[in-house]
Amino acid sequence: MPMNLPILLTWARILMIPVFVGLFYLPDSVLSMHNKNLAAAAVFLLGALTDWLDGLLARSLNQTSAFGAFLDPVADKLMVAAALIVLVKLGRADEVVAVIIIGREIAISALREWMARIGESRSVAVSFLGKVKTICQMVAILMLLHHDPLFGVIDVRFPGTILIYVAAVLTLWSMAYYLKMAAGSIRERSR
Repeated sequence: MPMNLPILLTWARILMIPVFVGLFYLPDSVLSMHNKNLAAAAVFLLGALTDWLDGLLARSLNQTSAFGAFLDPVADKLMVAAALIVLVKLGRADEVVAVIIIGREIAISALREWMARIGESRSVAVSFLGKVKTICQMVAILMLLHHDPLFGVIDVRFPGTILIYVAAVLTLWSMAYYLKMAAGSIRERSR
């Protein structure tokens, strides 16, 4: 297993997950709900920034690796799944939205793995639609984690809720896109 700065950042993102989830299990006497929201949003934002940074560093330092390419999306999916589960538990996100987003991530990961095995990974490479979905999803999760009015006056709950539904629709749309791109290879291999 190669070890370089981008991979260390990816591991750090994975290690942030129990910290992020654990914040909400602290008693209110230790950390108020407002501070839990703030800290969880900060940890999630740090995770999102390390996701961007590890990719940038891997390319600019020429430290890309097959292991890094595998671990990075796993870390992303674990962090998003953990955040969605926490948001559902807190009553800030709908269970259906969480199932759609988490289910799609599992399905597309499996599809990408299978397509890579048959040498067709280019047909399910990340699309622009997938990137837009990810941005909507990350911003929505951040807003819903923060929950309290931003700077004491800007409501983030309503736009966060709208964005998480937009992310769910984009999730289904991007899944349909990836399945369509892989359909020819799937038909060919299932004969």
